Amino acid sequence: MLAADAAAQALRLNPGMAATQARALCAELIVQDADPAGDVAALDQLALWALKTYAPIVAVDPPAGLVIDVSGAAHLKGGEQEMLDDMITRLARAGFAAQGAMAGTWGAAHALARFVARPTISVPSDHSGRSIAHLPAWALRLPGGMDDALRKMGIETVGEIEAKPRAPLALRFGPELTRRLDQAYGRTAEPIEPVELPELIQVRRVFPEPISAPETLARYTLKLVEALCIGLEAKGLGARILDLRFHRVDNRIEAVRVGLSKPIRNIKTLTRLLCDKLETVDPGFGIEAMVLAAPGAEPLTWKPVASDLNQAAIPDVADLVDTLANRLGAGRLYRAAPAQSDVPERSVRKLSPTAMATAETWPEHWPRPARLLAHPERIEALALLPDQPPTAFTWRGIRRRVKRADGPERIFGEWWRRDGEVDAMRDYFQLEDEAGERFWVFRRGDGEQPSTGDLSWFLHGLFG
Repeated sequence: MLAADAAAQALRLNPGMAATQARALCAELIVQDADPAGDVAALDQLALWALKTYAPIVAVDPPAGLVIDVSGAAHLKGGEQEMLDDMITRLARAGFAAQGAMAGTWGAAHALARFVARPTISVPSDHSGRSIAHLPAWALRLPGGMDDALRKMGIETVGEIEAKPRAPLALRFGPELTRRLDQAYGRTAEPIEPVELPELIQVRRVFPEPISAPETLARYTLKLVEALCIGLEAKGLGARILDLRFHRVDNRIEAVRVGLSKPIRNIKTLTRLLCDKLETVDPGFGIEAMVLAAPGAEPLTWKPVASDLNQAAIPDVADLVDTLANRLGAGRLYRAAPAQSDVPERSVRKLSPTAMATAETWPEHWPRPARLLAHPERIEALALLPDQPPTAFTWRGIRRRVKRADGPERIFGEWWRRDGEVDAMRDYFQLEDEAGERFWVFRRGDGEQPSTGDLSWFLHGLFG
């Protein structure tokens, strides 16, 4: 038996068990023929999906894994842990039970993903070796039989191998054991052979002598962008994702990725975005080749020109959006838009900065604060029931006396969304203290019926 799902493993039916033995333990067991060729093809498809979605360097890690170098690309998803969580979530939606790990080396990430992640784990790059010291020796991807030989010597974990003298280990097991150990601990580089899309538009530049100066890298980045734009123009496409890979003389690959809010092939803009990332590239002892690819390319859309020369042109903020998104991360850049809900925390949704305007609007008869707190904060307030505003309140340890107030604005719970809001309601007030600061507070309940709320007070927003 090559694989077993969670239900089978709960019955102690594990991979490696004979099918006849498994059927004897569970008569209702569903057994399907293995399809190694189909598994390889599916893994290749997953690698291509990860290449388009997450990072410029992706390789298969047979029989059921992927290795992804997220250097220079994690910021586009908000960070390494955010990227990992997004990856596992998307795979789960597609029906794949996946586990993932972020570490400084391929070997450490391989071991952590299979022995520790539930479903994810992320460790600092300089703690990669330390994080796997307690794992069994065969977590190092050792050849068959070597882990049994280590066990006979009383060596059970990776940390015990690390503590042993190198010479006797190399004499007994050959160079493979220490090589895998050094790769996991980051002492020896492990090159990644990235997959490539069959229809990928890319250009390559090979240098007769290694280069490393930043100004030289920038100059050849411009040349590559010019060549790539020629290829995009021939197909009527614009780039949405660009990957620039630097092949070093020590067989390592450095890479940067930039994303764009809309398809473009403007040479100046693309060169600027890529050159902004060159400071993250470590040329090592020199770079012998550069490859620029567009894994995300879409038909180029043209913007109509106004026929009236006196008509003011609509400003295009796409360049600004691209610059900020590649520096801060696309997930951290958004535009607030109204949502169909009366409950304040549900009345705002995030849209792409370049998304079209929506038909929804916020209520005009009651103003909304410029800053809405992520979660309403509890305050202590003094007020007359049932509908009088507070005369004073305490927020974050500071007592404030109310000088002016307006309200209440009554907002009812959305019973069709949540059963607990059938009778719930809030009374909102706009308050101004003696210092001129303005606040948006609410009381749970109408002050008369206990089922509508417990009469506790909260601060929900701040006016500018």
